[in-house]
Amino acid sequence: MTDPARVRRHAERVRELVASVVRTQIKDPRLGMITITDARITADLRDATVFYTVLGDAAEEAATAAALESAKGMLRSTVGKALALRHSPTLTFVLDNVQDHVKHIDELLAAARESDAEVERQAAGAHYAGDPQPYRLEDEQEEAEESDPDTQPAAGTPDEESR
Repeated sequence: MTDPARVRRHAERVRELVASVVRTQIKDPRLGMITITDARITADLRDATVFYTVLGDAAEEAATAAALESAKGMLRSTVGKALALRHSPTLTFVLDNVQDHVKHIDELLAAARESDAEVERQAAGAHYAGDPQPYRLEDEQEEAEESDPDTQPAAGTPDEESR
């Protein structure tokens, strides 16, 4: 069983190594503005998945994927030597489309804000169809009877019983 902390350290090291090699050693003109975002490695340290983003359109993403695929052997040997493992991990490159997810979430939030504003606008002019409180409460009935001027003597006039 492999130590999870060791696996995380190796994954972080793979990310750093690939980013460094892409920046300094790969001179492929197809390679676009690339950022290595993450790397994950299996518990047996045999397979590594490297996530990357590319600034640009779909054509630049495809060209960068082809450039990474052609440089995979050099990257694997560099990673294997630096990690000093018995087996060099195989590298798999996956386009990390975080920007697409961010754009989609922003669109969903904007739609939710618009719908909330519409509900608020409709609620501003609304009023109850009946009484605001359709149920009568016993305390309110007693207060209404006590405050009725017909049932209480007028203030300042003596009661007939007190004479």
